[in-house]
Amino acid sequence: MTATKGIPLTSWPVVVASRSPRRLELLQTFLPEDRLIVCPPNSADEAGFEGLTAQDQIEQRLREIVRAKQQTVLKQCVERKELASGFFLIAADTTVLVHDRQDRIVALGNPPDSDDWQQTVRDWFHEWLAGRPHLVLTGVSALRSNPSTGEIREAFRIATTTVTVRADVDPWLDWYLATGESRGKAGGYAVQGAGSVFVTSIEGSYSNVVGLPLENTVEMLCELGAIPVPVP
Repeated sequence: MTATKGIPLTSWPVVVASRSPRRLELLQTFLPEDRLIVCPPNSADEAGFEGLTAQDQIEQRLREIVRAKQQTVLKQCVERKELASGFFLIAADTTVLVHDRQDRIVALGNPPDSDDWQQTVRDWFHEWLAGRPHLVLTGVSALRSNPSTGEIREAFRIATTTVTVRADVDPWLDWYLATGESRGKAGGYAVQGAGSVFVTSIEGSYSNVVGLPLENTVEMLCELGAIPVPVP
């Protein structure tokens, strides 16, 4: 069995350009653990979405953020001897889109890494999330690199999922904030964890809300020859 578009199938390592244990766990559902190499960007600093109020602008910024992660880790990879024969690289970023009272789009990233993070998440639930649908967007880049030949092939997708949160969040909010789960989570909640108590419906990819849309990721890795093409 071969990959699509004439690209030969190969068992090169798959580098995960992320600090997120959730993304690694999702990739481990279809890739063996010994094939995955975690190599996050050297710095966690990245561009934000401040001042952007249109979805197309936010999607463009999402592409730029993912591309920056990809390129930073790509530089690290080409210097690693165990990757000299070739490798695949997965980079991703997730954000949550809500609407303000003037129906403008606002992007919610991770809560601040400061002492007032709980108040920030509390405000997000009260002002943006409770009783209202919101969008979860994840940009994903897949790259195939052969350092010996200079070959580089890329694919990119943006997945969108609609999530609705219950209106009566207050009975659960103090308890949830005390778990600390909100930290490092786009939108301040984790659908795969205790944050599931708030979610009433999901339209689209569940794994996208967790942090990596498996449907798109598998599709791109098939196109690049990292995994076999499924038989119809």
